[in-house]
Amino acid sequence: MSRKQNLKRMFEARSIAVIGASGDATRIGGRPVAMLKSMGYRGELHPINPNRDEVQGLKAYPSIAEVPGAVDLAICAVPGALVEDVLKQCAARGVAGVIVFAGGFAEVGGEGVEAQARLAAIGREADMRIIGPNCMGFANFALNMPASFHPAFARPMPEGRIGLVSQSGAFGGLSAIMAMDRGVGFRHVLTTGNEGDVGVADCLDYLVDDPGTEVILLYIEGVRDGPAFLDALARARKAQKPVVAVKLGRTDAGARAAQSHTSALAGADAIYDAVFHQFGVHRVSSIEEFFDLGASIAVGGRPPGDRTALVTVSGGVGVLMADDAAARGLDVAELPAPTQARFKEIVPYAGVNNPLDVTGQIINQPDLFEKAMRLVLDEGDYDSVVGFQGATLSVPENVEPSLQMWRSLKADYPDKTFAVSSLMSDEAQHLFEGAGVPAFREATHATRYVAAGAHFTRAFATDFAWNPEVRETTPLAAGPYTEARALETLAAAGVPVMPTRLAGSAEAAVEAAAALGFPVVMKIVSPDIVHKTDVGGVRLGLGSAEDVRAAYGEMMTTVAAKAPEAKLEGVLLAPMISGGVETIMGVHVDPIFGPAVMFGLGGVFVEVLKDVTFRVAPFDAVEARRMIDEIRGRAMLDGVRGAPPADVGALAEALAAMSRFAAAHRDQMASVDVNPFVVLPEGRGAMALDAVIELKDA
Repeated sequence: MSRKQNLKRMFEARSIAVIGASGDATRIGGRPVAMLKSMGYRGELHPINPNRDEVQGLKAYPSIAEVPGAVDLAICAVPGALVEDVLKQCAARGVAGVIVFAGGFAEVGGEGVEAQARLAAIGREADMRIIGPNCMGFANFALNMPASFHPAFARPMPEGRIGLVSQSGAFGGLSAIMAMDRGVGFRHVLTTGNEGDVGVADCLDYLVDDPGTEVILLYIEGVRDGPAFLDALARARKAQKPVVAVKLGRTDAGARAAQSHTSALAGADAIYDAVFHQFGVHRVSSIEEFFDLGASIAVGGRPPGDRTALVTVSGGVGVLMADDAAARGLDVAELPAPTQARFKEIVPYAGVNNPLDVTGQIINQPDLFEKAMRLVLDEGDYDSVVGFQGATLSVPENVEPSLQMWRSLKADYPDKTFAVSSLMSDEAQHLFEGAGVPAFREATHATRYVAAGAHFTRAFATDFAWNPEVRETTPLAAGPYTEARALETLAAAGVPVMPTRLAGSAEAAVEAAAALGFPVVMKIVSPDIVHKTDVGGVRLGLGSAEDVRAAYGEMMTTVAAKAPEAKLEGVLLAPMISGGVETIMGVHVDPIFGPAVMFGLGGVFVEVLKDVTFRVAPFDAVEARRMIDEIRGRAMLDGVRGAPPADVGALAEALAAMSRFAAAHRDQMASVDVNPFVVLPEGRGAMALDAVIELKDA
């Protein structure tokens, strides 16, 4: 079978062998046997222990070779020194996959790295998948299969639709406990440890294919196989499965800790952010938000759009929710004027805009909250409604009537998304979420959920193309690249550049300037000079032949004096470009995800504010426009203080062309820097005024 088929066999094993099985259910070798039995695993379970005929009431075998029938999964619970020999036996036996609990491999460096590589080689040769080493295994709760020693996986789990992939075994166990306490079920918890073979991308790919998994949670410290991870994310987006991720290593300290934990490269955090933006992943920064959003989306689904109504018993909390909702991109649109008037007739002093405040009048009219909800739903054209009920649900006798109201609303408005916030007990929260209504004690967590769901709805409704394969191109010529050569290379790739002329003498420079049209700019051309202004290698606004002739002589003399070792190849002339918006674009080659295109506004926006955004290459002009819209200074491109709007369409096409160029030459390229890239007024295009290309072998 293929490696992908064997991964599925392992995660859905019908036959499990526990190698190093112990009769003591408290030991690492005994726990998997005890847990599989107690959870009601329905497949075949074979303890392997050469010193015993029976383990925990099950027939034991001296080796994996003696086990009858096919073995889908072997749980390797032996010391690290014995693991290599065990894997060889499993490969010879035709086992589909193995979990390796033992540590002391790549995470400790040195010989551990080499030992882990040998394990991976054994698996590859036999198409046998390996989870770990240094891992806690996994749990398939749909099959009552805790293939782990973590006690959290031995607790009853409600039927669930969430799949979790975690590079931390302890975090996987913690998440399972949080799910059980919330009354929300996981379908899979997959931990990967050192990822000697099976990694985050493999697990994500499996969950995308699993029909019972509807929401995917990712806990990531560092991705090893960037291209496979991107492909799996693209498949998740196409399948419309929400992916919520927490990625550690935002800071240098966090990145160091992540690397030392699982020997993974944390990678550039800005590139991870770009990947998540590009592929529709919702990134969070805390365990609480990570689990809360995953559970809520699994319970309540996604709203069909951004329009959100807020109904509240507290005007102050209503304002808090409105601020949070708007800040998260939701459309907190006003109620229609006739609707406002109708509710004013019921509650004259109510706040009837949006939020709709039912006030303390609800004490006298207990059905007022439902009336307000139905009025909003019937007349407001909203996609979702968040109801804040204050402390109402903290009173036990109020829970059932309120629950019946929400059930009725869900039944009558099946295309809407609902969320309730109130002080409530765990039991009350379980009841509401069992009825399909996400329930929150903190009001802004309700709006946070709706905003995250709307994020996925927007992402899934947007055209998205991910095709990392690019047509074959002629390899780039060896470097180094002068500015003139860099501009010529980019122009050939479809990135618009300013018209230029090379000149090797004063008279040639005059002739070139006349052909281009005065005034012109003159720049020194040398493969040894990057910062031309530092050596007197740039002259602006040359308005006549005499200016050009004089500037040439002065420049050659000055540069030769300031950079005596530099090889001077002449000068580059170009017309002075006036008007337009200066931007910057470039290419950074990430060690994990490959080439990523950077874009931002020039000047203070990039130098001080760091107002830039990234996308992994390649991408199309549609994605480029989304990239452009992300920068904080986006309004500069729309025209300010009487300036005309910039040609954003030309800019988007240029970014897409740059991405294709980067993808085509990913194996040669180290970086590209285009600064400035001027975007002219609408209809006049855009062009690179300066460029630097560096190759890996330069």
